Amino acid sequence: MTLLQAKLSKYTAPQEAKAAGIYPYFRAISSEQDPEVIINGKKVLMFGSNCYTGLVNDPRIKEAAIEATKKYGTGCAGSPFLNGTLDLHKKLEARLAEYIGKEDVMIYSTGFEVNLGVVSCLTGREDYIIWDEQDHASIIEGRRLSFSQQLKYRHNDMESLEKQLQRCEPDKVKLIVTDGVFSMEGDVANLPEIVRLAKKYNASVMVDEAHGIGVFGRGGRGTCDHFGVRDDVELIMGTFSKSFASLGGFIATNKEITNYLRHHSRSYIFTASITPASTAAALAALEIMEKEPERQEKLWEVTHYALDGFRNMGCEIGNTSTPIIPLFIRDNNKTFAITRDLLNEGIFVNPVVSPAVAPQDTLIRFSLMATHTKEQVTTALEKIQKVFRAYDLIP
Repeated sequence: MTLLQAKLSKYTAPQEAKAAGIYPYFRAISSEQDPEVIINGKKVLMFGSNCYTGLVNDPRIKEAAIEATKKYGTGCAGSPFLNGTLDLHKKLEARLAEYIGKEDVMIYSTGFEVNLGVVSCLTGREDYIIWDEQDHASIIEGRRLSFSQQLKYRHNDMESLEKQLQRCEPDKVKLIVTDGVFSMEGDVANLPEIVRLAKKYNASVMVDEAHGIGVFGRGGRGTCDHFGVRDDVELIMGTFSKSFASLGGFIATNKEITNYLRHHSRSYIFTASITPASTAAALAALEIMEKEPERQEKLWEVTHYALDGFRNMGCEIGNTSTPIIPLFIRDNNKTFAITRDLLNEGIFVNPVVSPAVAPQDTLIRFSLMATHTKEQVTTALEKIQKVFRAYDLIP
């Protein structure tokens, strides 16, 4: 055994969870990601998907992906910087710029690579990155790669943010980076106040709209649109792997910033381009989101229904007001065991433990799609009530 193997062999947490019968990951699905999926040959209600629009199995999007594959092939065999730019990519970028309301858009192969490549390279050694302590892991990794000075503020705490801004040298670049909707606990960033403070201290703002697009704003344009601060937020990030029912991501901003990013963002320059199928799927999803506002309305209808149900049940759900509903358990093994028991009851949910959340904040993440019905949500509420009572989590 090599020294590397010997070191890594000490990591036995997965084996221990498997031995206890509570390992909750890599559950193989043998069907489309609809409100109902097939696992081990059995029908299960899916409340673990991030496709808030419910478009992932839409026949129009499937057809767009098929036609793009027929025309362009299965991949681009290179980065956008060299041979990997298609006219289809340019079409999607132009439509996204129009949709988001920014001068220009760059599309990346994944949403993670957007934050990794943007946050890491925009600011210099004497500049500042100021970030919310509950920002997504991709933002964390991006700021770790940056040589800039880095200041963390308490989650959604505007007094803490202002104190960090006061520590910065006035004539240096200051970039505030936050999620719009926080992905694990479902609460929403206080963007109006963040923008106010950014103006007061001459800072720039970047918002990760991965979980806001398709949910908030006109035609699903996100939290920046919802709060009316789109023009004050300099960079808006989005991903295609959620509401756009595809794979990839984008940054929407001004042309001065995209010009710099196209020639310096390493996760853009040194990664193969988003596939033709994924590009066409995202473009089709964008068209549908704009033309079918009733989809967003249906999402909020089932969201409010579920939120009321969990509150009436006595579940601890924190400050969420979105289709992401955290059900706090506050114990790792119990979180895993409840996930297993709910799957046995026909309900698929996601366990969230450290490092995605603090060790004392472990939870079950229950998320909704526009295609869920109230009847399906009612079934889930009944099953969750049964399991939670068995673990003395609710009365």
